[in-house]
Amino acid sequence: MLNFDYCAPTRFVFGKGSENEVGATLKPHASKALLHFGGSNIKKSGLYDRIVASLNAAGLAFVELGGVKPNPRVSLVREGIGLCKAEGVDLILAVGGGSVIDSSKAIAMGRYYEGDIWEVYEQGKPVSKALPVATVLTIPAAGSEASGASVISNEEKAMKLGYTSQVLRPLVSFVNPELFFTLPRNQIANGVSDMMSHVFERYFTNTPRTDLTDGLCEATLRAIMKNALILMDNPQDYDAWCEIGYSGTVAHIDMLGMGREEDWACHDIEHELSAIYDIAHGTGLAVLTPGWMRYVYRDNIPMFMQFAANVMDVRLSCRDPEALILEAISRLGYFFRKIGQPASLSELGIGSDQFEHMAKKATGIAYGKEERPVGGLKKLYWQDVAAIYALVK
Repeated sequence: MLNFDYCAPTRFVFGKGSENEVGATLKPHASKALLHFGGSNIKKSGLYDRIVASLNAAGLAFVELGGVKPNPRVSLVREGIGLCKAEGVDLILAVGGGSVIDSSKAIAMGRYYEGDIWEVYEQGKPVSKALPVATVLTIPAAGSEASGASVISNEEKAMKLGYTSQVLRPLVSFVNPELFFTLPRNQIANGVSDMMSHVFERYFTNTPRTDLTDGLCEATLRAIMKNALILMDNPQDYDAWCEIGYSGTVAHIDMLGMGREEDWACHDIEHELSAIYDIAHGTGLAVLTPGWMRYVYRDNIPMFMQFAANVMDVRLSCRDPEALILEAISRLGYFFRKIGQPASLSELGIGSDQFEHMAKKATGIAYGKEERPVGGLKKLYWQDVAAIYALVK
């Protein structure tokens, strides 16, 4: 097990009606908030009115900025930064899923950053201060309600980049699983695929003797898969949503990666897909992950045998490790298809003409930089990334 330094300061207010506590909870921390959200759904559902009533009852002033899209745009982030500076905002309240929360974190950093916020993502500029961010989660998926990560897209450059800092961990997150009842099945599937990938990126490691985090990862994956299938039949099953909502947070709060080298190749590879084709992040991950597994499993046969037995419940003979592993990967692909995910890039209308370009972007050499291989379990150079795209074409 490797050394680690872990801090997870986010407070959670979890359960029915938790959004009604927003105003009273945040009032001691702010005098004026930015209410940041996506489209009109929070107004149609009545959630917007409940949050506004809670803020007004607590005497917490606010301004608002809607319009966040999936794969959140840096152009709206810049608008939010200007609004915060002009209005004297001292806290951001994100009402939505990962895209809204990631956009809020970018605005929170930009409030104190002197240059253009895109520099932080593109150049990895250090940021030591940000506005506090609170969240009301409406889509369990990204785990951004507790993580220190934010991913933003630059539509002009066709780039999607992430940034991670402890200053980005939310102050408090309100999670009411009842808010998830009306999510369409494709959003359930994308959320499930995203949170599973967050676990996979930590689970598949070359670090030995990580029994505890191995077990935590495996239990989280089993809980997600079991309850995802329940929700496919009954999207209003409260207890299943509790399991999925909690699992999405656990998957990305960093606890599952403690003491182990992480991978993150699939995320780096997928970001190029959603940057160019603007597909849902979870959909891209569901397509890529089985292909990545088939490409890298020979580099750590024991790890993939453990996955086969403990997560996918494959009980074939251990005398034929490859058959065991390939059956597990096949079962994972079947699970993704069962929840409605595509199995290939061609199903998304994506051809092979951009494979080499995306692979070179993922590894940095498309920008004239020294090649930076992605992944931890197996270092992947641009030819490897292109081969993975080809495996799932």
